Amino acid sequence: MDLKKRELIVNGDIKKALITLALPIMLGNLIQTVYNLTDTYFVSRMGDIEVAAVGFVWNIVFLILSLGMGFSVAGRSLIAQYLGANDIENAKKAAGQMLSFSLIAGVSLGLLGFVLTPWIVGAMGAEGQLFENSVVYLRNIMIGMPFAFIYFAFSSILQGQGDMVTPMILSAVSVVINVILDPIFIFTLKLGVRGAALATTSARFVLAAAAVYFVIKGIKGIVVEPRHYKFTKAIVSRIVKIGLPASFGQATAAFGFTIMNVFIKSFGEMTLTAFVIGNRINSLALMPIMGIGQALNTVVGQNIGAGKIDRAKKALATSIKFALLISAIGGGLLFIVNDSVVSIFTNNPIVLEQGTYYMKIIIITLPLMGIFQSFIGLFQGSGHTKFAMMMMIGRLWFLRLPMIYLLMRFTQMDEKLIWYAMLVSNLIICTVGFIGYLKGSWKQKTI
Repeated sequence: MDLKKRELIVNGDIKKALITLALPIMLGNLIQTVYNLTDTYFVSRMGDIEVAAVGFVWNIVFLILSLGMGFSVAGRSLIAQYLGANDIENAKKAAGQMLSFSLIAGVSLGLLGFVLTPWIVGAMGAEGQLFENSVVYLRNIMIGMPFAFIYFAFSSILQGQGDMVTPMILSAVSVVINVILDPIFIFTLKLGVRGAALATTSARFVLAAAAVYFVIKGIKGIVVEPRHYKFTKAIVSRIVKIGLPASFGQATAAFGFTIMNVFIKSFGEMTLTAFVIGNRINSLALMPIMGIGQALNTVVGQNIGAGKIDRAKKALATSIKFALLISAIGGGLLFIVNDSVVSIFTNNPIVLEQGTYYMKIIIITLPLMGIFQSFIGLFQGSGHTKFAMMMMIGRLWFLRLPMIYLLMRFTQMDEKLIWYAMLVSNLIICTVGFIGYLKGSWKQKTI
């Protein structure tokens, strides 16, 4: 365990603590975003249908991944609070059992997803080439789910201790592998969208292998011994209690985005392609904001474990300020290069027009996303994931999707109605998050 990092988080300058933790996450997210854009670029060289196919099933991929990420929230929160309370033995137990839990979940969900892929894609309304490409991509991604889940658990163990650098380095290695393999698999071996998926799966295998090596050798952070992998009722119950709402919230949100994709597709495959491209570009500004929220998660967890509620409050306020600053800078840059960046990924005039307009709406909503991510970091870091779950579910299922449905049914608006519904739902859910903060239940320990 890094005692200097714990001292900074629990007793040091809040701004320095957040920046120290957030910068590696931001850099890792930026690297991942660059990869996503590169991957989209390579896929776009095959055609707009291929881009649409990858985007069409991506929320299914994220739905499965979100279960692993949700339980990793539990691991990060528990380890942070145990270390904040200086309870090293229970921190080790939480780490070992998180790894065991994640391996079982990854294998089970990957296998289930592989078998059900054709039915899922068909139920979403895909036909012809869109259906064929979507099935091929999704099935090959499912093969790598166990690797992804193992890495999520390993990353959460390190981040709970305040080590954000190692996950960033491993993520960078994964991206480099992915970028190298993409053109080889897609074009040289002529595997098409299957090649894009296999490149991602191969990179995830490398991450998982590195994670297993570090754990077995005890190279990074707290030392997990064989006895720590055995499930115990006390730890597993806490993992489930904290992780299940987080997983359910993220999975339900991912499923909501899948339904939203169906709505978007009803306006045509070109609109879906514009949405996919716009989201990938927007992630350049969004990923740093998410990095702040993830850093806040650890800071809040360790300070609540140490009984320092005022520092947790200050950390939230600082996080929101940083997020708003990043939103202003990122949004301004995206506004300037909007047309030029979208044109890199398509020469279709319809996709270009719709993608450019969507980007303008996204720029407006970036500050709201910054506030949203900070509140999510607060509630997840404190272990009160039920409220975070309510925010993630409510934003889509009770606000955005009903608005889209009603606007489609009772107005003559075009695809722009979806972008406006996204903006309004983000505004309302930030208000809900503020109310939850004022309520104050997040101040109670969960260990």
